[in-house]
Amino acid sequence: MGFSVGIVGKPSCGKTSFTNAACMTDFKVGSYPFTTIEANVGVTHIRTACACSDFDVQDNPQNSICIDGVRLVPIKLIDVAGLVPGAHEGRGMGNQFLDDLRQADVLIHIVDASGALDSEGQEVSAGTQDPADDVRFLEEELVEWMLGIVKKDWRRLTGRVRSEGAKLDELLLEKLSGLKITRAHILRALRKSNLKAETVDKWTDEETRSFVKTLQKTSKPIIIAANMIDRPGAKENYKRLQEEFPDYMVIPVSALAEKALKDLDQKGVIKYIPGNDDFEIIQQENLKENEAEQLEKLKEHILKKFGGTGVQNILNKAVFDFLHMITIYPVHDANSLTDSDENVLPDVYLVPEGTTAKEFAGHIHTDLMESFVHGIDARTKMRISDKHVLKDRDVIKIVSAKGQK
Repeated sequence: MGFSVGIVGKPSCGKTSFTNAACMTDFKVGSYPFTTIEANVGVTHIRTACACSDFDVQDNPQNSICIDGVRLVPIKLIDVAGLVPGAHEGRGMGNQFLDDLRQADVLIHIVDASGALDSEGQEVSAGTQDPADDVRFLEEELVEWMLGIVKKDWRRLTGRVRSEGAKLDELLLEKLSGLKITRAHILRALRKSNLKAETVDKWTDEETRSFVKTLQKTSKPIIIAANMIDRPGAKENYKRLQEEFPDYMVIPVSALAEKALKDLDQKGVIKYIPGNDDFEIIQQENLKENEAEQLEKLKEHILKKFGGTGVQNILNKAVFDFLHMITIYPVHDANSLTDSDENVLPDVYLVPEGTTAKEFAGHIHTDLMESFVHGIDARTKMRISDKHVLKDRDVIKIVSAKGQK
């Protein structure tokens, strides 16, 4: 789990409920600001079609879960405490909260789609708060936070570019690497901003801010979770969010519905695979009074209407659509698809699109990459070179000089 998904938003918007539903944890939930004082870190899963279906084998997962051909792969989730306006200036516990975001690669912004919370996270009459304001406020806080870091020693930095011919991307990388910002992020933001690094000393304040805003969208992309989608007025607000923010992905979500379904699944009352738009009742007799009726309403008004609760959908979007990850299965034996303990398709790794066979060996262990000889594609049984670019759901045997995987 070399990457993290950050859960952000104002107090009481449903961040912790989302995290509890996604991770099946029991973090403290409350309808008042600063319920979450420090970041809650949990493990959730993204879902993908398992390679076992391609080979028609019964697998025995070790680092993940397989249910009916659906592989659930663990990822790290960081539930950052609620942000209030002025957080970048240290208001509330702003600096600590923003620092928690440093390790996140992509952000899911939980928004109360019903508009029943003011900017401080206090409850107000439904529909009186515009959720679009929440989106603008969070973006503004992130940009101000990042701008503050970039502008520190700005004159000295720009002077080095002008007088020494130093490369702007290298200087910024030194400043920003602690935020998990890469050279590729910086170069992409420069290109999208249409600004020349060589003349950085002549950038106006507005141009610098524009660059940082682009860098924020590139390095810490945001997906909007329109939470509490089943509440009055939420569907209208969800549509308006889509219209007002065409550059953002907006997903309808009901964190409480996801938690209810997972709770019943854990008790064995229903069978529910996260991300499905339906469930199977296994123990009708163990449903409490009115629970069956509530489940039918949940199915009709949330699952069928929106194609699921949205929790699994938005996690998958974050990992596959924004971080561009693929799944790769390493095996010891390319014929039996087993590891050295005879487990079938035991492990699955999430790696970036474009990963080569040798780079993948490094994801398993640095020794494997350093002593890489070749790989074997379990589907074709053909050798693959160190520069061979892997595809999603590839099953690979790594042959190295120090041993085999």
